Amino acid sequence: MTVIGTSDLTIFPLALGGNTFGWTSDQATSESVLDAFTARGGNFIDTADGYSAWAPGHKGGESETIIGEWTTSRGNRDDVVIATKVSTHPDYRGLSARNIAQAADASLERLRTDHIDLYYAHFDDAETPLIETIAALDSLVQQGKVRYIGISNYTAERINEWMSIVERNGFAAPVALQPHYNLVERRNFEQTLAPVAEDHKLSVFPYFSLASGFLTGKYRTAADLEGAARSGAAGNYLNDAGLRVIDVLSSVAEARGASLTTTALAWLRSKPTVAAPLASVSRVEQLADLFAAVELDLTAEETAALDSASESFA
Repeated sequence: MTVIGTSDLTIFPLALGGNTFGWTSDQATSESVLDAFTARGGNFIDTADGYSAWAPGHKGGESETIIGEWTTSRGNRDDVVIATKVSTHPDYRGLSARNIAQAADASLERLRTDHIDLYYAHFDDAETPLIETIAALDSLVQQGKVRYIGISNYTAERINEWMSIVERNGFAAPVALQPHYNLVERRNFEQTLAPVAEDHKLSVFPYFSLASGFLTGKYRTAADLEGAARSGAAGNYLNDAGLRVIDVLSSVAEARGASLTTTALAWLRSKPTVAAPLASVSRVEQLADLFAAVELDLTAEETAALDSASESFA
């Protein structure tokens, strides 16, 4: 188990992404995944109020609704740590104080709970003064609606500005950072965000840990992308540099008797400040590779080989 930042939230070192719930996973499948995840010791579930507004016919909030119905039916709300985010729901875009207050109440209703354990500012809002956003989030903490604050998709400069405002005003300090980070997306995090996370004691939960499925090894040719839900994103890495990473990842995985998925997540676990990789699944069977990553400790030589193979992305 690990503790998130300076909080008292204790989690299993694997975060389950809820972006598939109500999208590529129907309610029954989503609940089966959640049951299997918690049965094996997992307790940290990550979602957002905007999931899955991008899907035809969806309004946003579908993932939160499924999670809320699941915790209610299982009676296990106090056994799980739920993270959600604000700023992308079609009805509550941006991070104005009014929007945050309304969006939080809507999330609480969908999640069928009286508190959110970790509430992220999902995307920076250049139209709203940062102090207004931070004060609104602090107000939610003071009201008991939110336990802790997190930051996602902010630049290092804006995070430092956020921390300065917190220090000057005595607001609740964020405890977590959720960046885009994996073997083929290293540069921004490692060069700018990692030092900030370390300086401010922010636990890091990388999203797109498997590069939209590319690091599972299932996309090696253009034909493999046909019909895939995330084919566009995974296709960005289908080039010589990306396939070089897959080759070395395959070698390390084979030597350890592990899958590429497990090995890619284990590489993330090896990195300073990373508290837990964040990954989603659409079927229960896919959870096995995720849990195996918690047990797989790469050697220094294996980590160095993967670092070298992915150097062009750093």
